[in-house]
Amino acid sequence: MSKPVTLLDVAREAGVSPSTVSRILNGTANVTIERRVAVETAIQQLGFRPNAVAQSLARGRSMSIGVLTQDISSPFYGTMLSGIEEVLLDSPYHPVFISGHWQEKEESAALQILLSRSVDGLIILGGHTPDEHLREVSLRLPLIAVGRRVEGLEKRCLYLNNVLGSYRGTRHLIELGHRRIAFIAGQAEHRDAQDRLQGYRDALREAGLPEDPDLITQGDFMEHSGLLALSTLFARSTLFSAIVAANDQMAYGARLGLFRMGIRVPDDISIIGFDDLPGSAFTTPPLTTVRQPTHAMGLAAARMILAILGGAKDPPRPEFAPDLVLRESTALNRAREPALTGYR
Repeated sequence: MSKPVTLLDVAREAGVSPSTVSRILNGTANVTIERRVAVETAIQQLGFRPNAVAQSLARGRSMSIGVLTQDISSPFYGTMLSGIEEVLLDSPYHPVFISGHWQEKEESAALQILLSRSVDGLIILGGHTPDEHLREVSLRLPLIAVGRRVEGLEKRCLYLNNVLGSYRGTRHLIELGHRRIAFIAGQAEHRDAQDRLQGYRDALREAGLPEDPDLITQGDFMEHSGLLALSTLFARSTLFSAIVAANDQMAYGARLGLFRMGIRVPDDISIIGFDDLPGSAFTTPPLTTVRQPTHAMGLAAARMILAILGGAKDPPRPEFAPDLVLRESTALNRAREPALTGYR
């Protein structure tokens, strides 16, 4: 096995001192063009690979971006993480991913791990970490929050109008003639879940439809909770012709429950989700849903953190609007009165 090429070997080949080679590699050298070319040529000829850790220490940076997500295995967060990774691959920085699992204590511990690694910036995806704590952290290093609004850091937050998205999904069902519409909610303490429930309520109220508490049931954004929520709805013996699920994963669970009961979608019951996960176009039938551009949000978050690290005070902050994606899981409710009109 050949001996690894060292910085000293490069210095000898280029005819300069080791300290000169080190300063050129770290970008701190004030040398002639001839010496710089000699060092770069020696590096190429010898196949020298600088020590990334040593370079980072010399720069006073770790060249890493901490990413606090909630669940790395989640298909929702997975598309967002891929967007972040895609941008950072073309930069000098690398991502460090860690999960908080929707638990404030776990998030706090995960955040401390990232800070202890001296990351150069942070991207926070959702979560329950108090706004006050995030504001304190933002005083130490650049921070971008995705999927939440942090008071005092509005220019560093990327989020979707969840109220509008859920309103549009519910309104779509009302326009198809559905009057008894069930809602499977997400975690009660989660802001996204609260906003999506509000959008459902707004659409019912605007259509002059009464809100029936028996048509609202609790989930936790995971597939199994959609299945359990459907069982709860049927146990209440209340009639409904459509379901709004607060995310696609719960819609998958509810769809499985309907299949096991021999209930046809959308002939007997229509169902709509939220997020437009990659698999939603391939369910049976394909799922109508409200699209959340998670990949684009990941791209934007990474670009913003890189811009700040590059010296930008207030980098461009794109806004994201929910889009209704119509597929075959929703259909006209022929057993009810005609659809309402006159919506905003």
